[in-house]
Amino acid sequence: MKHVFLIDGSGFLFRAFFGVKAQMNRPDGTPTNAVYGFTQMLMKLVDDTNADHIAVIFDRARKTFRSDIYKEYKAHRPPPPDDLIPQFELVREATRAMNIPAVDMEGYEADDLIATYARQAVEAGADVTVVSTDKDLMQCVGAKVKMFDAMKNREIGPDQVVEKFGVGPERVIDVQALAGDSADNVPGVAGIGVKTAALLINEYGDLDGVLANAENVKQNKRRESLIEHADLARISRDLVTLKNDVPVEVPLEDFAVKDIEPDIFLSFLQEQAFKSLVTRMESKFGQKAPDAEPSTEASKPTSKQPSSGDAPDPAAFHVAAAFPEKTEYELVQDKKRLQAWIDEAVAVGTVAVDTETTSLDAMTAELVGISMSIHPGKACYIPVAHTAPAEQTTLDLGLDDGPDKKNGGQIKQISRDEAIKLIKPLLENPSVLKIGQNMKYDAEIFARYDIDIAPVDDTMLISYVLEGGLHGHGMDDLAELHLDHKCISFKEVAGTGKSQVTFDKVALDAALDYAAEDADVTLRLHKLLKPRLALEHMVSIYETMERPLIAVLTDMERTGIRVDAKVLKGLSADFAKRLGELETEIYELVGHEFNINSPKQLGEILFDEMGIEGAKKTKTGAYQTGADILEGLAAEGHELPVKILEFRQLAKLKSTYTDALIEQINPETGRVHTNYGQAIASTGRLSSNDPNLQNIPIRSEEGRKIRTAFVPAKGNVLLSADYSQIELRLLAHVAGIDVLKEAFHDGVDIHALTAAQVFNVAVDGMDPMVRRQAKAINFGIIYGISAFGLARQLDISRSDAAKYIAAYFDRYPGIHDYMERTKESAAELGYVTTLYGRRCYVPGIKDSNGARRSFAERAAINAPIQGGAADIIKRAMLLLPGAMVEADLNAKMLLQVHDELIFDVPEKELEKTTALAKSVMESVAHLDVPLVVDTGHGKNWDEAH
Repeated sequence: MKHVFLIDGSGFLFRAFFGVKAQMNRPDGTPTNAVYGFTQMLMKLVDDTNADHIAVIFDRARKTFRSDIYKEYKAHRPPPPDDLIPQFELVREATRAMNIPAVDMEGYEADDLIATYARQAVEAGADVTVVSTDKDLMQCVGAKVKMFDAMKNREIGPDQVVEKFGVGPERVIDVQALAGDSADNVPGVAGIGVKTAALLINEYGDLDGVLANAENVKQNKRRESLIEHADLARISRDLVTLKNDVPVEVPLEDFAVKDIEPDIFLSFLQEQAFKSLVTRMESKFGQKAPDAEPSTEASKPTSKQPSSGDAPDPAAFHVAAAFPEKTEYELVQDKKRLQAWIDEAVAVGTVAVDTETTSLDAMTAELVGISMSIHPGKACYIPVAHTAPAEQTTLDLGLDDGPDKKNGGQIKQISRDEAIKLIKPLLENPSVLKIGQNMKYDAEIFARYDIDIAPVDDTMLISYVLEGGLHGHGMDDLAELHLDHKCISFKEVAGTGKSQVTFDKVALDAALDYAAEDADVTLRLHKLLKPRLALEHMVSIYETMERPLIAVLTDMERTGIRVDAKVLKGLSADFAKRLGELETEIYELVGHEFNINSPKQLGEILFDEMGIEGAKKTKTGAYQTGADILEGLAAEGHELPVKILEFRQLAKLKSTYTDALIEQINPETGRVHTNYGQAIASTGRLSSNDPNLQNIPIRSEEGRKIRTAFVPAKGNVLLSADYSQIELRLLAHVAGIDVLKEAFHDGVDIHALTAAQVFNVAVDGMDPMVRRQAKAINFGIIYGISAFGLARQLDISRSDAAKYIAAYFDRYPGIHDYMERTKESAAELGYVTTLYGRRCYVPGIKDSNGARRSFAERAAINAPIQGGAADIIKRAMLLLPGAMVEADLNAKMLLQVHDELIFDVPEKELEKTTALAKSVMESVAHLDVPLVVDTGHGKNWDEAH
């Protein structure tokens, strides 16, 4: 006996179940997706290993001796998915069919059996590899025992255990006893996470040492918690300690590697209808599988889904046959065939739908065609407004017209009006689910043709809810990630650059392949991703927030906001005049003309010609002339940087806002129609683009002038409703900071309070500068600001900034504890959650590069706060339109700017609308602190704000 492989069968099974999302069944209907994945993984492991002894260890039942120690142990875990339950025994059969022992034992967990066999093997002089990622098994790691992550092909030794727990394998139990484990309902000590537990264990030796010295712990809450929960810590130690002396029933010697018996293994694969595996094994063994009764082949897997674990690894589990080589795509060119597709969609109750148009701007795009898919691999494209390219209409060679044309050179297609008349009842049928990818765009297109598409699902948003922050959620990204399929690009069918045509000019054969594929891929993605919402407990965020928000945002985008072009033109002229003046002043300061927009020329003038000190260079040797550099030089009294900063600001305002906004006013509506990105920010925040109306400067006088161009409809006023300090209120709530909660309840000036706490000054007669510094600290803390960042923001020394931050945490220790807990949780899970359960993934949280890791940690600290605020205003946005209708008010919600909502309100309804908006927004969430909404109104956005 030289090398023993002990495989965590339960861990393998769950990874396989969540890794293979395809609908797979045996001929008798028994689900087999997990069995398929498990078998593939086990086959690969056996092929790759040099072990002479191997076994797969399973859990037998949930109740073990630990339930007698602590009845709540694992008690809150949900039951396994219904489709997984019948596969428990099948994976054991798969193991035995490969001539590998499948071991379990009543009253013990698989981890206990693994710990026992590992000890026995080491005592026999063998090396041991435990194939698992279960952190509980890390206590077994040692000189002769390693763990192996089969998905990531990564060995876990003592160094990796230290990286995970902050202590060696011999002290993992002590850390777990203090930190607890919410997944298994191990209580631990309240307020102590893995990082803090490791610090305590490293200081006092072990759990007993920590508890014996609890009175000496400096932090008040930590000390009190250790004293109060000492018994729970000891119970937790008993729960997490693996038994390595289980009276096992199967001796270690029985694990000796044996050859697979082809007849047995092939029969098993045949029974499961794993035809692709049967073919592979027949080739490997050089013999045919025994005859089986004819049956329908189980669906092949079509995904490489994330595994369960720290953070989904989209490449963790690759399976073959992800996208079929053959697809059935039909070009629908007559009403009879269109009606047949519609009838089938109604019968099935689900259809993927996509539109092809002439523009990405939903307010100006013309509908060119519609694609549908009802079954994977089958889709159709219905052209409704294709026009023949010039060469097709001017030259008739007398050849067969082909699919594009009927006699006379005209495109063969159903007219747009006829197609809409036929398809409208389907798209509005409440019994048929319409699936889209970025459905908001399609909904806006259909709305312009008087179609109110509903109900809908959106694969982009489902992906976003499941894996926000991990990757993009566009169809091309998702198809490659989940279907191992590269979609046809728009450029492939429409051309590139100046020769690119709009979709109505694309030939029908190319249009069919491109458009039908979109619907087909969308349907496939839906079948893969939608079930994960329930399995990963993310249904609520999708069903109660993101999905219903599609209709709200569609209405807001279509409504748009009025813009006074005259105001913008006047501002543009003013900015141009001032830019000309600045240009002259800058040239006079320098003594000659140069390209003000050239960083290279500016750097040479500042640091070579003028000899200003403090120059910094880029990696290429050029001088740095960014805003931070210029602001620093301006603070030192240099006049040229002041002028350059003003020039840059005005130039940006002119190009990005005044000039660009004029071009973006819709000529039919007289309004600008922004597009809200619902699946971009990992925190759940909405973004705005084309134009970006969330980023108009408000701190400068010139920036505020731009807001004066945004005006209400005639006879109306603009109403602004803005959550006051919502992120600080959320911080007080989630971190449980009593002094802040009390201050918010009492309506105390929170920034003045912080100034008094940090700087030891009286609130009465406080210097406004001191309050501004406290405000910067308050908001900076939410974003995990560093001493360096605060020093730059307040123009103070780094040491002073560090003192301010230390004083802040000293006054509000609960905030520091919250931040540490959040970082620890993010490092363990790979994500953080908001109040409403939204997962915000944090890539880089375990990065070996300190700068990248620090950035990820700051993001982790901020995400629950920013994400919580985003969720709250989304809930308000969902309630307000209905509340307005119910109150018989005619206000329209126009814009969302993070914590602010803008309404267009009839002047005579202003008082009632203001009261209603304030009431709904303040009551949408119930926190330990009150939500407060500040309102304002006016004849333009600047006045309202």
